[in-house]
Amino acid sequence: MTAPAEPGAGPRADGGSLFEREHLPASSEGRRYRWFRVIFHHDAPDERNFDLALILVILASVAVVLLDSMPSVKVRWHAWLYAAEWLFTLAFAVEYGVRLWVVKRPLRYAFSFFGIIDLLAILPTFLSLLFPATASFTVIRALRLLRVFRVLKLVEYSSEAGVLIQALVRSRRKILVFIAALLTIVVVFGALMYVVEGPDNGFTSIPAGMYWAIVTVGTVGFGDIAPATPFGRFVTSLLIVIGYSIIAVPTGIYTAELARSLQPRRRQARCGSCGLDDHEADAWHCRKCGAALAREPR
Repeated sequence: MTAPAEPGAGPRADGGSLFEREHLPASSEGRRYRWFRVIFHHDAPDERNFDLALILVILASVAVVLLDSMPSVKVRWHAWLYAAEWLFTLAFAVEYGVRLWVVKRPLRYAFSFFGIIDLLAILPTFLSLLFPATASFTVIRALRLLRVFRVLKLVEYSSEAGVLIQALVRSRRKILVFIAALLTIVVVFGALMYVVEGPDNGFTSIPAGMYWAIVTVGTVGFGDIAPATPFGRFVTSLLIVIGYSIIAVPTGIYTAELARSLQPRRRQARCGSCGLDDHEADAWHCRKCGAALAREPR
């Protein structure tokens, strides 16, 4: 027996979007419900226009932050850019307040993914009054562009991202073992280079040697710390070879787990004729001898 629909929500062929199942309107009529429809729905022309306008405003606000970080632009236009940034921030703050006002459970929305993103979009500007350096963090509001997935009806593709995340979760132990082994190599080689090269060649401590080992095993090679002795160069060459040897290990682990996830589901229905017990989930006959398989209980 299904639960009754939320009053005023209206019937939906798809049973409601993911967002609507989590956040319901605070009112089923009046101005409050109309604003809920405009902000959280994407079907009617005014609802889509609001979404598109919001995306354009987000892009403009991010562009303002980027331009204000350029010295040549900041010298001439800082006052205008600063005013525009506050204008955008106040607009986002009002929009955030309206979102809390129109939902049935404001705290639930405030602690949801999009609710936290909306809050982070306005906090840096206010914090810049006390800590000026935090003004640059307003670019985090670019994350609000993730709403374009809802506007373009792409939310159903989130299940594909779930496959990737599940494969990563299932391979976490193997990856953690790999990381532990890699950290052990970094510590050993960092300490070795600290002993071999010493402070005169830039290896002032074991942590400095570990930093060099991480850069080397990652095949980046910044060159800010480099060995000078023949034995140190031999150790460096050895570590580079190790780096190339293991750099594909986590990728291989994840790819194998992902390939396993994409395989069709199997069932352990043993064939009564030949005894084969590995068949696809929708198989009715044995793939080896063709005998009928026993039906699984529903």
